[in-house]
Amino acid sequence: MAAVPFVAQGTPSADAVISEVYGGGGNSGADLTGDFIELGNAGGGSFDLSGWSVQYLSGSPGPSSTWQVTPLSGSIPASGRYLVAEAKGAGGTKDLPAPDASGSIPMSATSGTVALVHSTKALTCLTAADCAADGTIKDLVGFGTAAIREGTPATGAGNTTSVARGADLADTDDNATDLTGGAPTPANRAGQSGGGDPSPTPSPTDTTPGALRIHDIQGATRVSPESGKSVINVPGIVTAVRATGSSRGFWIQDPEPDDNPATSEGIFVFTGSATPTVRVGDSVLVSAKVSEYTPGGAGGGAQSVTELTGPTTAKLSSGNPLPAAEAIDARTIPEAYTPDARGGSINPLPLEPATYALDWLESREGMRVEIGTSRVVGASNAYNETWVTTKPEQNPTPRGGTLYGSYDSQNSGRLLVATLTGDTLGANVGDTLGRTTSGPLDYSNYGGYTLQATTVGKVASGGIKPEVAKRGKDNELSVATYNVENLDPTDPQAKFDRLAKGIVTHLASPDIVSLEEIQDDNGPKDDGTVAADKTLQQFTDAIKAAGGPAYQWRSIDPADKADGGEPGGNIRTAFLYNPKRTSFVDIPGGDATTAVKPVATGDNGVTLSASPGRINPTSSAWNNSRKPLVGEFRFRGKPYFLIGNHFNSKGGDKPVHGVDQPPSRSSETQRVAQATEVNTFVSGLLAKDRNAKVVVLGDLNDFPFSPAVSALTKNEVLTDLMATLPADERYSYVYDGNSQTLDHILVSPAIKRPGYDVVHINAEFADQASDHDPQVVNVR
Repeated sequence: MAAVPFVAQGTPSADAVISEVYGGGGNSGADLTGDFIELGNAGGGSFDLSGWSVQYLSGSPGPSSTWQVTPLSGSIPASGRYLVAEAKGAGGTKDLPAPDASGSIPMSATSGTVALVHSTKALTCLTAADCAADGTIKDLVGFGTAAIREGTPATGAGNTTSVARGADLADTDDNATDLTGGAPTPANRAGQSGGGDPSPTPSPTDTTPGALRIHDIQGATRVSPESGKSVINVPGIVTAVRATGSSRGFWIQDPEPDDNPATSEGIFVFTGSATPTVRVGDSVLVSAKVSEYTPGGAGGGAQSVTELTGPTTAKLSSGNPLPAAEAIDARTIPEAYTPDARGGSINPLPLEPATYALDWLESREGMRVEIGTSRVVGASNAYNETWVTTKPEQNPTPRGGTLYGSYDSQNSGRLLVATLTGDTLGANVGDTLGRTTSGPLDYSNYGGYTLQATTVGKVASGGIKPEVAKRGKDNELSVATYNVENLDPTDPQAKFDRLAKGIVTHLASPDIVSLEEIQDDNGPKDDGTVAADKTLQQFTDAIKAAGGPAYQWRSIDPADKADGGEPGGNIRTAFLYNPKRTSFVDIPGGDATTAVKPVATGDNGVTLSASPGRINPTSSAWNNSRKPLVGEFRFRGKPYFLIGNHFNSKGGDKPVHGVDQPPSRSSETQRVAQATEVNTFVSGLLAKDRNAKVVVLGDLNDFPFSPAVSALTKNEVLTDLMATLPADERYSYVYDGNSQTLDHILVSPAIKRPGYDVVHINAEFADQASDHDPQVVNVR
């Protein structure tokens, strides 16, 4: 799988961190009786703590100093907290909330180091440099005058104060930046908290609405004017309840809206891991703290969600009618996607819901909305999330998707639908979700604005089928590229068989296949294994069992952990070839770090210094990324040069729906450098033989209109075949409801009139063998 970008990606969000440290428990002046370490999880899934520990070291360790260890168990819920109680002191009046783990470490109130460690064995590092080199340390917080810390130690810790991260759990690897001193606020998995300034609790007899209503809290910008403040008796009708998972809570909406279209009348009440006791239709008063929660952490660039946290709820009545749902359709959603903040934050900008789609949606955050019959533009995923378009005429593809054709073509009609009902949609691109689907409007870092459906329409099939490529003629060399999504022997045999069927049935058994994301022989297990012979043997056996040829393969094992991808997986590109149709020219000398060079031959031709070989593998362009695989083949006695690629992912790019507009694309710099390396190599081949037939192919993790592809085709040494297709057919991948291109096949000028096709068998389907569609070209 290509690492998921925000436009075409996929990068994991930040997850477990040390969120708060307090060593003053029971000391003079302290309210709390004990020390604690609090962990937080900024990720979208729970974080398993089996085999983990928290460890403590004094702020000024000597040669004989030792780390003290508290083993952990269980998990940190998504967006949740985990409380570790440590030693108690003689003073204090308030106990901690029920801890999730307990130890007996007497921590200093003013200076020390705490580490989150993927081991229960005591650390041995006694300097900042040695600890930074210890791969078992997940996070480290030094406070006071601690010698061991990330960056500069956090300040402000004392008998009555802790050091704590902000609500977004931002982690810049500088403790002084990330953690600040303040009143201790310990919180556990269940969402119970203690110390600090607790949220106010309404009197059971006080049923008077407070001074603020939901629209006052939401305000007319993206950030609440009441953020960080406590509010009392906020009235609303419960419109939906999320009673499962670790991010539980309920939505309320004010049945008496104001007349400002920029202020939302709905809001999410976060109860953490505690199951809400309210029901849909209850009229309630909620007292809580106003928080701005940033899904995935502030560093990911998502917008924040205004929430009420740590709530106390008083029910006034039940069975009340729900506020009417507002329609989302082609008439209500503006065509323009987002305001332009010149790369800065759109948070301070006044919402203009009549002008921008993101502003319209933000002004309805937490409110009930509905869609009518809508076309599916992103197949249902494993989380039962489905993308639809509310603008059916917006950049449609022939098979029912929505094309992402430029950086300014974000497609404002896209909307993610999740279900609170348990309905499994299983929808493919081109299907329709019938009327009516309704529920509160939510927001996440994975996709942006999401309709949390309490009522779901029925899915009607659009009828798309997996495509079958046209078989090449006998005098044509057929070459394909296929990203097989982290394939290794730990995958079920069914995955090998599905991918094999794609090669044999849908690609018509090409003469050569360039594969991306072949993992080593034990997949993500990180034990130094780099060979992928078992992976490739199992795959070629599956292809033969499916009726395909007895493919042989060529690849180069990477240096351990040097090529990025899933940790421990050592992914690489590899060539399969049918020896009955083509031959591989083996030239010794290629390895993980040796650069392949074009070599002139006596007949005014060109060959390679090594085959297989890698393009300039020690260049910084390939840091933590896959290196291109180069091979020389013979077909009907003529040489063909193939370059298999898998450029670096879009991890680190900001989301199109995020707070920074237009979003930065920081990963682009490395892909441009990689494309330049490949272009330089191809130029060197053509300088020695301008008639050399070169095919460059693979997962470039970038678009036909990107600077990386422009760098690859510079000086017309290569033609991107994707750009030769009709504009509405230029896609091989579907992300966030946008049909887009990550995979490419490019050819040198000597290859005339190639027969090229993207074979849609995966990306548009809920049931897919890979998240990429393969491509094939037939050349003479």
